Amino acid sequence: MIRRVPSKQRNTLVKRERDPRALTRLALLLLCGLLLAGGFVYAGGRHFAALHLGYETEKLRNALNTAREDQRRLTLEREAAASPARLELAARKLGMQPMQPAQIDPLKQRSDVPSLKPAETKPLAVAKKPAKVETKPKSKQEVRVR
Repeated sequence: MIRRVPSKQRNTLVKRERDPRALTRLALLLLCGLLLAGGFVYAGGRHFAALHLGYETEKLRNALNTAREDQRRLTLEREAAASPARLELAARKLGMQPMQPAQIDPLKQRSDVPSLKPAETKPLAVAKKPAKVETKPKSKQEVRVR
């Protein structure tokens, strides 16, 4: 094998030059990377917040539907409880009986009808007391109204 460089010859030391703009380029690259990563984190947070609100909305919608169904059911129960047949059955259980014709007084009924009565005007029976004014003999006059 042939040696091309003699072994006794030494290379000169090469001194590396420092690039003054390299640090600013690295700082700018780091800042852009952090900004981009922050944007992804923010977008991810907004996405999961929107998902959470969607789930909450769905829960509330289901609760609203359940409440509406309960309201319809309770309205039907109230109407069934207030039906004349059921009221009559409950009255009979309490010992009540239907009205007999002898219990109805046609004259009394006729005077109870408001359209057949003459219009009455009632005088206002509310008497107001006159206001009392008291003064005290002080340097400043204070007036009290009772």
